[in-house]
Amino acid sequence: MNTIELAPHRAAGLVAPAVDRAYRAGMLAGHDWGGAELSQRYGGPAATGLLVELRTRLAAPGGIVDEAGFAAVTRYLDPAVSRRTVDKQVAYGMIHRRPDGGLCATERGLAFLTELYQVHAEVTDELWAGQDERVARLVASLGRVLAYALVLADEDGDRGDSAFTAMAPPHEPYGTPPGVLLLNRLGALRYHRADAHAAAWTAAGHTASSVAALPPGPERLAIELETDRRAAGPYAVLTADERLTMLADLAALPG
Repeated sequence: MNTIELAPHRAAGLVAPAVDRAYRAGMLAGHDWGGAELSQRYGGPAATGLLVELRTRLAAPGGIVDEAGFAAVTRYLDPAVSRRTVDKQVAYGMIHRRPDGGLCATERGLAFLTELYQVHAEVTDELWAGQDERVARLVASLGRVLAYALVLADEDGDRGDSAFTAMAPPHEPYGTPPGVLLLNRLGALRYHRADAHAAAWTAAGHTASSVAALPPGPERLAIELETDRRAAGPYAVLTADERLTMLADLAALPG
């Protein structure tokens, strides 16, 4: 019997790089195995880049990313650059900017997102072939973690400047393949940690630009440990054994 106790804050720290690795592998494969060609058909990255980033909310019927949520998602970019990026995609007819600053997909944008979900379905089926049980376990455990994270956000009144609540829960229409569920749930969990990280470096007196320039050392380590603490809450919904299983499953995913 496994006797290793993996506390929620330790799980948050150990799971994060494994989540990043699996998510990046899925997104890179999506780009290389059809996503780039799909993007070109709709105008290229200048027309589609934000839709890819915001897909799990904007693909939903009536899906909107409000101004505060968009600022949180793009917190490491120059706001002027972000505005110009939106302007381009509005000009391409892919995104609509509402009077209140919120963003939603146009009919053409929704068509792109529908095709993108199909590309991700094909790609993840290939990338994670033979991993059906592992993928199913991860989909289930990540679903519980994300659902609890949303409950905690509501209890804390933390739905303002949050990238996680802007993007979660991910859009999962009936029949969404397990690989797409996994990919998008991994993405949502990355946003949860990003919010925890931002809260940690803000509390330490940093800005997005200053923390990005912070060299390795005690100060950066302290921020990472504080990030783990702030990101730990949702992992309490899993038992210690379930947290270990999640970590092992993520580590074993190809990609």
